Amino acid sequence: MTADRPLLGISLMIAFCAVVPIGDAMAKLLGPSVPLVQLLFIRFAVQAILLLPIVWATGRSLSMTSRVVGLTALRTVFHIVGSATLFVALWLMPLADVIAITFVLPFIMLLLGRFILDEEVGPRRLIACTVGFIGTMLVIQPSFVEVGWAALLPLGAALAFAFYQLVSRQTAKDNDPLSLQAVSGMIATLGLGLLLAAGSGSDVGILQLEMPDTREIWLLAAISGFGTFAHLLLTWSFRYAPSATLAPMQYLEIPCATLVGWLVFRDLPNGLAALGIAITIGAGLYVVYRERRAEAIPAEG
Repeated sequence: MTADRPLLGISLMIAFCAVVPIGDAMAKLLGPSVPLVQLLFIRFAVQAILLLPIVWATGRSLSMTSRVVGLTALRTVFHIVGSATLFVALWLMPLADVIAITFVLPFIMLLLGRFILDEEVGPRRLIACTVGFIGTMLVIQPSFVEVGWAALLPLGAALAFAFYQLVSRQTAKDNDPLSLQAVSGMIATLGLGLLLAAGSGSDVGILQLEMPDTREIWLLAAISGFGTFAHLLLTWSFRYAPSATLAPMQYLEIPCATLVGWLVFRDLPNGLAALGIAITIGAGLYVVYRERRAEAIPAEG
């Protein structure tokens, strides 16, 4: 088992928060010009192609127990679903709004712990969850007026990534991050490849195969490269620091996404969305604080 190195874990999480919005911006620039399943297939195939030679060259092993293989496959499914819903949301909505809405994730994880894992959650944290959801709704509202029910897609992405992170915590501590991400890339490539093969010749738009032009090839390479690197940083961060230490750092992704959104698209959240973002961040950080208090004093909520 790897010893905790909190400063390194925090640094890796900060790097993740800075890198992941860049890949998201590339996905928004690409738009729906490449069919969704083909985009996901390329994204994860490049991940496998980039990481497998590194794994072999550094003498790492791809050998895993059946339990870890099963958890990695489950984690990969959640990663694919989360990425798919996030990509579609990015095509329809401002980058900062999409990222801010996905930060309902900590509240989802708290509620999953309460109702699925039967963890003790006190009334103060449940109230913070309610406040956080209200903040999220304020961010959703402007986009809902413009794009309708599609504005709820980031909530679906948040739910998928909540399960993704729960499973990541079960595998990251005792397994090499490079090997985990390489195996995840192979599993996703195989699954998405079979899906594309099954859908070939059908009239389902997202299952079509199209030859990308030069601009699209560069954007696909950027999405895949930044996405692979970002989630490698995320996996590494959980390896070196406990989730309670990393949780506050994850909120740095929102200002990073806002900055990238402004630099690339000249998008800034409007007043109502900015208020919602502030409320969501505040409620989320309060939940983190109460989580730490609960660990120190189990009777408190």
